[in-house]
Amino acid sequence: MKTQIGLDFSLVAEAHELVAGVDEVGRGPLCGAVVTAAVILDPTRPIIGLNDSKKLTEARREKLYDEICEKALSWHIARAEVEEIDELNILHATMLAMQRAVEGLHIAPKLAMIDGNRCPKLSMPAEAVVKGDSKVPAIAAASILAKVSRDREMAAFELIYPGYGIGGHKGYPTPVHLEALARLGPTPIHRRSFAPVRQAYAARESLIEI
Repeated sequence: MKTQIGLDFSLVAEAHELVAGVDEVGRGPLCGAVVTAAVILDPTRPIIGLNDSKKLTEARREKLYDEICEKALSWHIARAEVEEIDELNILHATMLAMQRAVEGLHIAPKLAMIDGNRCPKLSMPAEAVVKGDSKVPAIAAASILAKVSRDREMAAFELIYPGYGIGGHKGYPTPVHLEALARLGPTPIHRRSFAPVRQAYAARESLIEI
């Protein structure tokens, strides 16, 4: 399995300075926080097999997670909570969480490379890279840290809120999740600003009024 295909080390080679890769997981789910990570890789300690976290198996992600934490020069995982998502909207909450991830690094990078098409407000230069998690090694590493961290959290919520299948769909609006939401109603970790959750709250209120 040639997982290294597509990652372009030359994108950061010209910087000659510390570069942080930044990525997020959890913009689309109906529940839970949006989780971000920032990673500064150590060029003297290469990590084989980095790729977009969605293209890796769960077992491979878990193994790479430990290796990234061990070998990276600096890394930090951050988040924006459900309440912040509902207050700010998911885009602004994601930018806030990315900002927190970069600010949490114990080494200040000279450049932050952000997965996607826009950058958060940072104290150093930032560059947006579309599909960066499949192009830039540090962004791929960040995507792995963010996804493994959020997936672990969703597995824990499965035990706290049984019946929704959160451990399986990770909060995304699958048919199983939507059916459970309609049948059981929203939980405290559901995002009230997202349409299916808003509709579920409205349905519950209408039943109370009857």
